[in-house]
Amino acid sequence: MQLVFRCPRCNHPQRADEVEKSPVVVCAGCGWDRPIAPSDIEAGRPTRCLVCGCNDLWRQKDFPQYLGLLMVGMGILFSTIAWAWMEPAIAIGILMGFALLDMVLFIVMPDVLVCYRCASRHRHASPLESHPKFNLEVHERYRQEAIRLDEAEKAAAKK
Repeated sequence: MQLVFRCPRCNHPQRADEVEKSPVVVCAGCGWDRPIAPSDIEAGRPTRCLVCGCNDLWRQKDFPQYLGLLMVGMGILFSTIAWAWMEPAIAIGILMGFALLDMVLFIVMPDVLVCYRCASRHRHASPLESHPKFNLEVHERYRQEAIRLDEAEKAAAKK
């Protein structure tokens, strides 16, 4: 399993390979570490986040967003050019081709587990179908928690 995360201490992006074989998750930049308990990983899958210990993980497709946006932009551009040349069949064919490509990528791309609290990505973990997909209510709960903790830290620093 591969773990992609931001260090909680120095906030630098980190990547750890074969995490299930290691007893700790370590930041190469500042030396921060968190031990991995045997109960954190079951059957090659994390039961909770290996960086922050959060129990709420969600499943998403492991596909770069910039590439998806590039594909949408190219579809818009090419179909607009076809419409400008008065070729509506070609324009619709271009849009249908990009939709087909999107569907194939959705089927082929593997899932990744993402932590709601720290956004760590647990790759190659073969998530179960029981892992939920993104839930805006849970995400908002963790976002509000982060805001409250940040405000509390600022208030404590002022004292």
